[in-house]
Amino acid sequence: MLPSFEKNNMYHIFISAATIILLSAASCKKSSTTSSGNNSSNAAVPEVYKKIYGATSISTDGNFITIKVDGVPDHKSIYYPVGNALYENFSGTTFKGTAFSKNPNSIASQYYTFKIPANPTEASTKQATPLGPIGVSINGVPFFNQYAGPNQPLTGEIMSFDQGWGHPAPGNIYHYHVEPLYLTNVKVGKSGLLGFLLDGFPVYGPVENGNPVTNANLDAYHGHKHVTTEYPGGIYHYHITDADPYINGNGFFGTPGTVSR
Repeated sequence: MLPSFEKNNMYHIFISAATIILLSAASCKKSSTTSSGNNSSNAAVPEVYKKIYGATSISTDGNFITIKVDGVPDHKSIYYPVGNALYENFSGTTFKGTAFSKNPNSIASQYYTFKIPANPTEASTKQATPLGPIGVSINGVPFFNQYAGPNQPLTGEIMSFDQGWGHPAPGNIYHYHVEPLYLTNVKVGKSGLLGFLLDGFPVYGPVENGNPVTNANLDAYHGHKHVTTEYPGGIYHYHITDADPYINGNGFFGTPGTVSR
């Protein structure tokens, strides 16, 4: 049996217990919508976005998916500092059989926040892609467009692509302009999901239904619409090909979100 207490003491104990119950309920409610795993910080995030295994967090407000990454590759590169576990020397040829020539930059964390539409739709007015990040790959490395600078082709930069077919820009900003070789050869295959552009539409590899994808199979924005493994109801999606413009054509098919550092 409980010991006897004065009425006012019983009142304060009752209030304190109620407060603890309410705080506990609030805590349980918060934990039901938040997880501390590497790939997601919000339980409402659709499963497809959890394939971005390089994210430090992924969350959603229902309208946008917020993806945070450090922007560094999980594969070996000559651009890592010597002594880094992922440093590996590289020589010979790179993309398109071009003789490799290292640029003076290195790899360093950048801490991007990508905010992309959760339900992307075609834009009535298409926007050109900017220089810098235009999307994010599943290992957290940003995609860049087909230009080395304002309307400058990649021909002057291709020789600096490392063994993963990426390279760092000034500021030590590592990125992919073309097929991310580690992802297509090791992680997901040539037909797998490789990431998302800023408009929220997915990016797939250079093979579809067992056949190489060419620019002739795609529209002016370097994509087309049909069923994919991740989207059985069909969706517009981009494909990476081995010819210019590589990832994206005349601009975003949808309305782009934002990226910040």
